[in-house]
Amino acid sequence: MLTLNIGPLALPITLFLMLVALLVAAGVGRLVGGSQRTSVGNIAIDMLVAAVLVARIAFVSIWFDTYRNAPWSMLDIRDGGFTPWAGMMAALLVAFWRAWRRPALRRPLAFGLAAGAVAWGGLFGAIRMMENTTVPQASVTTLGGDPTNLAALAQGKPMVVNLWASWCPPCRREMPVLAAAQKQETGVRFVFVNQGEDAAKVQRYLTGAGLDLANVVIDPGTALGREVGSGALPTTLFYDASGRLVDTHLGPLSAASLASKLDQFRSPSNLSN
Repeated sequence: MLTLNIGPLALPITLFLMLVALLVAAGVGRLVGGSQRTSVGNIAIDMLVAAVLVARIAFVSIWFDTYRNAPWSMLDIRDGGFTPWAGMMAALLVAFWRAWRRPALRRPLAFGLAAGAVAWGGLFGAIRMMENTTVPQASVTTLGGDPTNLAALAQGKPMVVNLWASWCPPCRREMPVLAAAQKQETGVRFVFVNQGEDAAKVQRYLTGAGLDLANVVIDPGTALGREVGSGALPTTLFYDASGRLVDTHLGPLSAASLASKLDQFRSPSNLSN
């Protein structure tokens, strides 16, 4: 499951888990703090803000050469470019600093954060156990009208599967990035699975946009999106050479965020000969 659908809104499951963890941390911290009315919830929010900022700064620093030609894109966090370990260290430093300044916070903060971590880990683990982490079996159709599937298109290579539609602005924005990567990363199979449109409409869009893409297929019934548990576009899935799902991305990819995910395929065991 990649998204939680609430009516027309598709909420990323990671964001939902983060909100649940914050609520649990705040609630447990308040219970443990008792009459002291400690503000564990406020501290948890401060930790989250620090984590996001530092994780983004670290990511941009690592991939600065990629961002150099479009400096304003450094501010666009929609590309999902974050360095988790840096963000986690920043969050812990905020917690230690606040606890050091106010000894009365130490016990409720420790219990609240521990409870939030357990809630997040438990829900995340349960969702992962229910996920299909292998290449989906749903049938798709080539622009020429021939039925096929993702396993046949992968041909034993690592595979990037992009779910998109021509009416989706973020999909159109990221498409040149994916097109350039497809030409450059010859050891990785890129597959573009259009969701809910027919072949004629897809072809008109590709021609009009001047996009020369290989492995464009259509999924008129959006069966693939349902199988992978995503109701949001664009969604990009990363499978290793053995067909195991190793990463996902919701929203538009930048050149830097795509490059960081493709780094997972750099080891010789993940690249086909």
